[in-house]
Amino acid sequence: MSRFIVGLTGASGAVYAARTILHLQRAGHKVSLIATAAGRAVAEYEGQVAAFDLADEVLNIDDFFCYAASGSADFEGMVVIPCSMGTLGKIAGGIADNLLTRAADVCLKERRKLVVVPREMPYNLIHLENMERLTRAGAIVVPASPHFYNKPTSIEDLVDSVVAKALVHLGVKNDIVRQWGADV
Repeated sequence: MSRFIVGLTGASGAVYAARTILHLQRAGHKVSLIATAAGRAVAEYEGQVAAFDLADEVLNIDDFFCYAASGSADFEGMVVIPCSMGTLGKIAGGIADNLLTRAADVCLKERRKLVVVPREMPYNLIHLENMERLTRAGAIVVPASPHFYNKPTSIEDLVDSVVAKALVHLGVKNDIVRQWGADV
């Protein structure tokens, strides 16, 4: 069983974090959640506080003595979902001023999988340059752009199309969404 870290920031779309935690656990993995204060507030506003109950543990964002702050810690990778542009910019700039950005920095320096799912539109040039910096540093940027070829019938179907793509890039095989061209 692997351990993954899910980062939840103040971008709208806390349902992405909740569904990611659910699917990681269904795949047999342990999940540690790190949420910013804005992430917690948005999750409450959007009715997605279940993410905090689903996680195996919720880490204190101010605890730099937590295992997630160390390169010698045992965790497989991290997904920041949804990722605000402020957090994305901090990670791209190497600013590790809380446990979430430090854990992301650990992933980059240790060459662990880091998937960042921005939930913003439109992008400005600074956003694009920060996404380029993260990509060059080894992260995978998976914008929260659901697809429609599976004919979604619910919000969860749309959300899961993004979650499935993020999990693939974390190295977690899944059958959440039927792959394009797969037999029905």
